[in-house]
Amino acid sequence: MKRLKRYIVIFCLAISIPLAYVILRTAESLSREEKAQLSFFAEALFDQMEQELAQWVQQEENRAVDEYHHTMLISGSAPRRSPLAEPPQLDFILGYLQNNPDGSFQTPLAADLNHVSAEHRPLVARLQQVNNLFNTQKYHVAKSIAAGAPDAAVKEKKSAVAPKSKQRTSADFSDRFLSRPATQTAKTYLGQKERRLEAITPHQALNIAPQAEQNVPAPAAQVDAAPDRQKRASAAAPAARPREERAAPDGALMAEAPAQTLLQVEVAPFQAVLIDREQVFIFRRIAMNNQIYRQGFVLLTGPFLRHLAAAHFEGQPLSGFAHLNLAVIENGHRHAVVQTGAAADPAPAFSAERKFATPYGYLSASLSAASVPPSPARRPLMLAVAALGAVLLIGLLAIYQSARTVVDMSERRAQFVSSVTHELKTPLTNIRMYIEMLENGIAATPEREQDYLRILGSESARLSRLIDNVLELSRLEKRRRRFEWQTGDLTDVLDEVQTVMGPKMAQEGFTLRIEATALPAFVYDREVLIQILLNLIENSIKFGRNAPLKQITIEARPVPGWIRLAVADTGPGIPRQSLKKIFDDFYRADNASTRNAGGTGLGLALVKKFITAMGGRVQAANNPADGCTIVLLLPPIQTPPA
Repeated sequence: MKRLKRYIVIFCLAISIPLAYVILRTAESLSREEKAQLSFFAEALFDQMEQELAQWVQQEENRAVDEYHHTMLISGSAPRRSPLAEPPQLDFILGYLQNNPDGSFQTPLAADLNHVSAEHRPLVARLQQVNNLFNTQKYHVAKSIAAGAPDAAVKEKKSAVAPKSKQRTSADFSDRFLSRPATQTAKTYLGQKERRLEAITPHQALNIAPQAEQNVPAPAAQVDAAPDRQKRASAAAPAARPREERAAPDGALMAEAPAQTLLQVEVAPFQAVLIDREQVFIFRRIAMNNQIYRQGFVLLTGPFLRHLAAAHFEGQPLSGFAHLNLAVIENGHRHAVVQTGAAADPAPAFSAERKFATPYGYLSASLSAASVPPSPARRPLMLAVAALGAVLLIGLLAIYQSARTVVDMSERRAQFVSSVTHELKTPLTNIRMYIEMLENGIAATPEREQDYLRILGSESARLSRLIDNVLELSRLEKRRRRFEWQTGDLTDVLDEVQTVMGPKMAQEGFTLRIEATALPAFVYDREVLIQILLNLIENSIKFGRNAPLKQITIEARPVPGWIRLAVADTGPGIPRQSLKKIFDDFYRADNASTRNAGGTGLGLALVKKFITAMGGRVQAANNPADGCTIVLLLPPIQTPPA
């Protein structure tokens, strides 16, 4: 058994170490995939927000340059109000304005800033305050943009190369299905990236620079008057065809065209200036006759970020476990404006951040989660691993138990052979000794001779029962035992047992009590039941010789569904750890009384096999006081089994 245990331990280590490695690697892979999935959806969330930001930029880029004046002068038709002449419907846009080269401003909300309606007066005052604050920053902004353009290009090139190594080492699960380019660049600008030239009419030029209106006559119905208005508006070079747009590299103007009815202005991409943490001026530069006009709108960061969170994050499954932080970046520092979703964790298991592209470079979004949601594949995989481990463990235990059972059986068989040899030798020795004494005439009296003959008969019967037990066990194991069924109420069985065992029990000092109630007639094998009771009584005598009270009780009574036959004694009882094993083949409890009493360990095993073969059950239990009780439950069948 020691060698077997050693082999099992080695086998366990040989299996468990690779299995543990596979489980560990699988768990790590699942963790990476779970983070990759969360990262994928975080990027998708940021992409949705950025897409809305891009739509806002594109919408403003498509706006005509003359819409920033209250009244639009249209060639060939009557003047009409600008679509921006009413306060914005969206709560995160304060209003639209144009910053003029001299620092003054105009807004579509008022045709004359000196005569503003009472309804629009507070809003116009706030826009004028924003314009004043912007005037203190615009020259610094223009200088930094002009000086920082090459740096921005370098940064864009770096951002195109830097992620390459990262993609090689941290590819997420989407890389298995989408082939990505080797150098993937992030968005650095929303909307147009370069300056463009736009053709405008002289009337539009008057809307951009209304201060020239005093030198310009009222617009005529004919387009032929355009050259005079063009001079008064001091516009740029004429364009080739109406509203032609194309990029102007490095600010170069479009080549001059022969037509004189349209003018050209240079339109720069949208950019933003952070007025304060709550207000941002997003504008485009209009270059006309070497003058810079800035047209745009004032964005309220708080309501706008709350709008982004409500539109793209709140109410989504992601908001149940992730924390979204939308912040304004001012002088390189993040100032949180909107925090929503799950509670923020100081040490999150996952975090992702994005700084939005120009002109929203002052905004950033970060998503964090205290714990990464488990993948749907984790539970089945862990269950499969647990089941595999349980199967391996149960298999090893079964192998060990089977091997132990085989070894124990082998040891018990060897002990049985030794015990049977001893049990055969003892009666044979006694028989031979008493025969020699009779032959030599040692029995001097007839009474002594009868005693010798009685001992010879007893030893012969003992020898016969031992041989019969061995043969019965062999027949039962091979299922060749034939039962002789008869109908009765156990009266004949109890009488025969009392007749056979009475003298021996009296000789050993035991008393036999039989307590039998009226039993219904049922089918049983008389000889088998007699043999069973004799075995049980002999066991009680053998182990109870030294008991202070020597009494054996046989009880027979009906119970629901069974005929109960019990044999109780007053001996030392059965060790608790052996109660479930005493009916095993060749088993003998390892204690002093067993070693002193001898025996083969065959009697109780034979009892169980007989009772089981007749469709019954056998139980053993220690008495509350002394001794034990063997209970036989027999089925009250009325016809012999087939």
